[in-house]
Amino acid sequence: MLVLRPGMFSVLQDQGRVGHQHLGVPVTGAMDEWSHRTANMLVGNEDDAATLECTLTGPSVQFSCDMLLAICGARVRITAAGRSVPMNCAVLLRRGVTLEFGERTRGARMYLAVRGGFATAPVLGSRSTYRPGAFGGHEGRALRKDDRVPVARPRRADPTLALERTLVQSGLPFVTAACVDAEPPSAALEGLRFIPGPQWQDFSEEARDRFVRTPFTISSKSDRMGYRLEGADIVLSRPLEMISEATSFGTVQVPPNGQPIVLMADRQSAGGYPKIAYVASADLPALAQALPGASIRFTPIDQQAAEHAWLLVEDQLALVREAAGRALT
Repeated sequence: MLVLRPGMFSVLQDQGRVGHQHLGVPVTGAMDEWSHRTANMLVGNEDDAATLECTLTGPSVQFSCDMLLAICGARVRITAAGRSVPMNCAVLLRRGVTLEFGERTRGARMYLAVRGGFATAPVLGSRSTYRPGAFGGHEGRALRKDDRVPVARPRRADPTLALERTLVQSGLPFVTAACVDAEPPSAALEGLRFIPGPQWQDFSEEARDRFVRTPFTISSKSDRMGYRLEGADIVLSRPLEMISEATSFGTVQVPPNGQPIVLMADRQSAGGYPKIAYVASADLPALAQALPGASIRFTPIDQQAAEHAWLLVEDQLALVREAAGRALT
């Protein structure tokens, strides 16, 4: 893949660098797991294949061979040779045709998957980019103009021969193979579900009430490491000494200034701030697509409800994989 225009922040991500937090290595991985996995399913990849995560603005790219690809996530206008390319679809793009990301209308991140996945060298078992550490992905950084990113050969027999014949016969810049309903079954930002954290009871009753009843705004200082929230101060009922503990995607920490931080994909491996909550995994894709300035509210649920919500997500993804598989065979 040749990069003609890189976009604002385009980085390779997979499902993360799991198993190394005890060494201080962050997990990283896709911010929006739903969109990352859906895009991979549409082109027949396994969930852990690397995709290109594009933030706010996408790139312009060309491929040196006909390429089966899919784009999911934030809504954006995509064109190839002046023709509109559908999102949430498997698309066979003719080699040498420029795929161009244009105006974004909703959401924060788009995911480009290609058949076989991107084939940069893995670091500690993952192709995810960790920019602060300058490793993983493509040279440990966001893409730049004129980069050439390798694409892997598919692991299984390629099911696109019929599509290739259609592409040749049509003379079009691309043909569409399969489209799916790619909306995750998650809550809106005005009702992000959370499980009370281990220090929930260490916060004052008034602070716990504020956390649930008042809105927060996502700060412009937010990034892949954490979403900083602005709103009512959340304070402890008494001073608390803590030993640093492992962190997870969705952990809500409260630093001394009383303004919560939701830890995201590039979170540190351990943290010593009190944890008031954990955002339910089912709702993290919606949060990952939120922009600075967005208003969010939190809704408490118990562990069983959070697990049930995630099972619904997995059930929906299974339907997506089944539909995509039928279309590609």
